[in-house]
Amino acid sequence: MSRNLKAADRTRVVMSLYRPSISPSTERMRLHRDRRRRGLRCLTIELREAEIDALIRMGLLRAEARNNLPAVRDALYDHFEHTLGSAP
Repeated sequence: MSRNLKAADRTRVVMSLYRPSISPSTERMRLHRDRRRRGLRCLTIELREAEIDALIRMGLLRAEARNNLPAVRDALYDHFEHTLGSAP
């Protein structure tokens, strides 16, 4: 560390290097509470290949993206929005 830094600047540099780490369980709980505040639920679901094929036929998913999990998730969200309506 340079000797030309003021004491306050040196303290800021050192403190930025030693930020406490957040445990995975703490981060999961933070995300859970954030979703709950926004009225969301986190679910794990299984989709059949036929259901992914249906998303492709409906034009909500490109065929080459069938193994791209974020793309499938977004297509499923689009399907929900078209069939159930958008959230209030």
